[in-house]
Amino acid sequence: QAQLVESGGGLVQAGGSLRLTCAASGRALRRPAMGWFRQAPGKEREFVAAISGSGVTTIYADSLKGRFTISRDNAVNTVWLWMNNLKPEDTAVYYCAADWTRGSASTMPVDYGQWGQGTQVTVSS
Repeated sequence: QAQLVESGGGLVQAGGSLRLTCAASGRALRRPAMGWFRQAPGKEREFVAAISGSGVTTIYADSLKGRFTISRDNAVNTVWLWMNNLKPEDTAVYYCAADWTRGSASTMPVDYGQWGQGTQVTVSS
């Protein structure tokens, strides 16, 4: 079974940028839709961005449009989340998720059956 491993988190100043990487091992990324979610302390997990299995369709949380970009390369089984102009409120653990049952992107955590371990993003003011 594939494993999803996130990397790229860290500490950054407000206004800075980070690129998160989600690498899948053990199984091709060709079909599943992929999503990024985040969870801040004391808050529920929230949708960040998702991309269809083909990579053609992307969706974003309204509040993050224009600052975050999701992309994928199935040839190397990798999904990225590019985060620009980061703000302290972006501080959270970011999770990569895969939906192996459909190819369409979804904003709903329940649609994703596989999750990575998460990577911490901390934005200082």
